[in-house]
Amino acid sequence: MEKILVTGANGQLGSELNVLSSNYPQHEWVFADRTKITLDNLDLLKTQLSEIQPTIILNCGAYTAVDKAETEKELAFTINNAAVALIAKYAFENNAKLIHISTDYVFDGLSSIALNEEAETNPINIYGESKRAGEIACLSENPNSIILRTSWVYSKFGNNFVKTMQRLMQEKESINVVNDQVGSPTYAADLAQAMIDIINFSTWVPGIYNYSNEGEISWHEFALTIKEFGEYKCIVVGIPSASYPTPAKRPNFSLLDKKKIKEVYNLDIPDYQESLKKMFIK
Repeated sequence: MEKILVTGANGQLGSELNVLSSNYPQHEWVFADRTKITLDNLDLLKTQLSEIQPTIILNCGAYTAVDKAETEKELAFTINNAAVALIAKYAFENNAKLIHISTDYVFDGLSSIALNEEAETNPINIYGESKRAGEIACLSENPNSIILRTSWVYSKFGNNFVKTMQRLMQEKESINVVNDQVGSPTYAADLAQAMIDIINFSTWVPGIYNYSNEGEISWHEFALTIKEFGEYKCIVVGIPSASYPTPAKRPNFSLLDKKKIKEVYNLDIPDYQESLKKMFIK
């Protein structure tokens, strides 16, 4: 029986994996929150991994406060880089499989075509820099790792764009949403299922893979779809990013090309509207 360690158990992705885990009783699941896996204390982390002794690690834990990272660089790099290196090293030395979650923020947003796994990385904020450093460390310490880059993650769990929009659209008559950042959302339940499909697949093919739902939209278009599905009356106004300054810059274009993961792991990736509808129905 494989023992699967899920870090970041209380996050969006960890929570969705927890929901799905009951469908896979052939595995022993260990869902580790910050008390069981301490990503900001490397000595403790090393001990915790040795105690749990997982045969598969799904590293969903991360520092994800994009704006706060601009002033908490050391903490962001400890969790998103140093801890990842340690986990990857453990996995390599103990012959454990590792899937590590990364982000579209490793890109600068200057592309105009969907980004594949070979596209040049050039993060434009501290969070993106820390996640890119984590990717490099992960593959350096453990070339057998799988890295999944994803974007615009949402779920019924945790804090995310969809839940924020649902709340604001019920509270306000009008809201502004940026219309010049383009990508595709990822329903965490779909990504969680993809991770399970990969670990249960007949072959293990290491490397970097992109995963998000299908579709090419702006945040404004995403908000309009949320409004439609929720039947909200709120007016949704599209504005340029320049009108909504944030401490950390965001990439203007981060649409991910999913051809590789579909071909290698035979995954069927749903359209973003289909997946968003699932969240509304649940």
